[in-house]
Amino acid sequence: MPEDLNWAIGGEAGDGIDSTGKIFAQALSRAGRHVFTSKDFASRIRGGYTAYKVRTSVDQVASVVDRLDILIALTQRTVEENMDELHEGSVIIYDGERTMMEDFEAPEGMIGLDVPLKRLAEDAGGAIMRNIVALGAACEVTDFPIENLAESLQKRFGDKGEAIVENNKQAAQLGQEYVADEYADTEFDYELETTDEDYVLLNGDEAIGMGAIAAGCRFYAGYPITPATDVMTYLTGRIDQYGGKVVQAEDELSAINMALGAARAGARSMTATSGPGIDLMTETFGLVATSETPLVICDVMRSGPSTGMPTKQEQGDLNMTLYGGHGEIPRFVVAPTTVSECFWKTVEAFNYAEKYQTPVFLVSDLSLAVTEQTFSPDTFDMDAVEIDRGKVVDDGDVEEWQNEKGQFQPHALTDDGVSPRAFPGTEGGAHMSTGLEHDELGRRTEDTDMRVEQVDKRNRKVETARENEDWDYREFGDPDADDLVISWGSNEGAMREAIGLLEAEDIDVRFLSVPYIFPRPDLSEDVEAADNVVVVECNATGQFADLIEHDVLQRVERINKYNGVRFKADELAAEVKAALGYAEEEEVEA
Repeated sequence: MPEDLNWAIGGEAGDGIDSTGKIFAQALSRAGRHVFTSKDFASRIRGGYTAYKVRTSVDQVASVVDRLDILIALTQRTVEENMDELHEGSVIIYDGERTMMEDFEAPEGMIGLDVPLKRLAEDAGGAIMRNIVALGAACEVTDFPIENLAESLQKRFGDKGEAIVENNKQAAQLGQEYVADEYADTEFDYELETTDEDYVLLNGDEAIGMGAIAAGCRFYAGYPITPATDVMTYLTGRIDQYGGKVVQAEDELSAINMALGAARAGARSMTATSGPGIDLMTETFGLVATSETPLVICDVMRSGPSTGMPTKQEQGDLNMTLYGGHGEIPRFVVAPTTVSECFWKTVEAFNYAEKYQTPVFLVSDLSLAVTEQTFSPDTFDMDAVEIDRGKVVDDGDVEEWQNEKGQFQPHALTDDGVSPRAFPGTEGGAHMSTGLEHDELGRRTEDTDMRVEQVDKRNRKVETARENEDWDYREFGDPDADDLVISWGSNEGAMREAIGLLEAEDIDVRFLSVPYIFPRPDLSEDVEAADNVVVVECNATGQFADLIEHDVLQRVERINKYNGVRFKADELAAEVKAALGYAEEEEVEA
């Protein structure tokens, strides 16, 4: 019996795959099991293959693997897409009226369960519930208490009336009973143990939204775009409870301009988008930096360029967030490495923005955005959230930052590069700012000396932050290993599990997961001390590897994936093994 179980449901877009998967994930988390999900969906509303996969264990899981134990196949293509992940003992639940299993060469020992999903759903009240029938069948296969599924159904359909809830519960019951009766003599290898633990189920976009509220964000403007939309969806309604506001703008340029206006008014403000939206926002990005306005801009990356593959994974926007915009613009770039870090790095992003009065890119990606994962409630300890609004002056100390004429200087030249900030309404703090180069009062100027002083002042913020903040990395594996692997963003979970797979083959590696892109930790000593260095990322050109080579003046090996699919743990272990030369050694010995 495997320590973890990998379950999936697949069908056509519009078949309710996502909602069905989430119902099962919630049932598992309510039963005290850890959950890690992944989604494969087409860039269309209806049609095209889509799947929802759940990996579950009593221990925490943080990656996906190339193995499926139970597959609910609503269409013929679902079997085709997943056949290579099935194995001896795998169970396929399908409806023989829609899926012809005899068309496939299945792995030896695989178990096929022909369940009349549509007919049983109609018996319960409607064919639309065939997915729920399949969930009931899966409960019987895994000996999972159907009461936990019933609780999840209650939560999912409770606002639609008790009749709908009862119909769905009956559909699940019919699926379970059918398998119990018709396949009574079939032995299954799976048993989903339950615990008394209480977990929170959250995806990366939701964690960013929750982090924004905790950080004191009170204004969000955005435009719907995959895969960033769930940030806005999470905040809508919730932020209002804290005196905040969500505005759906007509486009991304309007969104960032609205967010800029709110930030100028003194509110902690944010916008979120994906690559194409970042392109549009770049016009305002320079104004944010030059006017020294604190603003958090979240980029949830997807495959590009242009429209690319909107529903597929990639980490291709790194250079855009580092270098986007004309002229030279100081900025911070922070990239969470896990779903839980999406919460904490969002809090940090707001603090950096206000402490240094500069734009902060919060860089996530599709894998983090759509992945739902379980956490203990204390993972998000609101009492541990610290808010730092920086050099905000009030009526009592504003005189310190006035010139001899009593005029407030919002762009005063300072040793650390950070000027005072007065909110509207602060007596004696009236001022102006402009996108044109300006003097200390914010008035436009073309004075050459003042131009140099203002540029140097803005750039000093980054150096001040580099000295005062902890731009560190997370370390895993063997700290004394000769081989070093480095990654950024969402690759951490897969690489951490890959370490265990490599250790089983007596291959020890040290792994550094870097959440700070700019400023970033100095990795010179780490790289120089290693015999081999491998950088893992989801793009074609190795954008983060380029940064490391620039910093340390040393070539590194690269593992790049850009087919639109995230790294899997076993796949990544094999890639690292090959990059370090162990696969070649085995071939020579053979």
